[in-house]
Amino acid sequence: MARSDVTLREARVEDALFLAEVWAGALFRGDVAEQVAHLEVVVKTAAASPQELLLVAEVGGSPAGAVLLRVGALSPLDPQLVVQSFGPQVVDSHRRHGVGRRLLEAATEFAEHHGVSHVVTAAAASSREANRFMARLGLRPLAVVRSGSVLQLRARIEAQRPDRRSLAQVRAQAVVSRRSVRRRTARPEA
Repeated sequence: MARSDVTLREARVEDALFLAEVWAGALFRGDVAEQVAHLEVVVKTAAASPQELLLVAEVGGSPAGAVLLRVGALSPLDPQLVVQSFGPQVVDSHRRHGVGRRLLEAATEFAEHHGVSHVVTAAAASSREANRFMARLGLRPLAVVRSGSVLQLRARIEAQRPDRRSLAQVRAQAVVSRRSVRRRTARPEA
């Protein structure tokens, strides 16, 4: 298939089921009905905002990929405006046919339209193919995003604590020590 076979259009509410399928690995855990309902809201929000654009790529009239574009700050600490390209995904059967390239070309056009000089996107660290694709387009690593559960993080922090005592235990020991000092100083000498 040639690149000219790839067309882009704004997502519609009826695309929510397709979006749930193509973004399955990036969505919150839950049943498909909840995900579809959430994506319907995402589609409506993007349609109502000039700072957002949710695109569906089609090949031969069938959905082949999607991307959500948003103008926003690079981070809460760096107010530089960038186009954030969320979830550029291509259906397996349409990979290597120019769909991904067209989605990122749309991100570039959206950035130019808004006078923004940079596009940022992400790919799963485990997705070698996606990361190589991004690198071929000249996108370089900007940061490494790491994630873990609160329980897992708490356990690791506790395991690496030098004295392995919690803050509550340290405070309790301080209270006991202060009371002991007060008792000694309050006793009359015989």
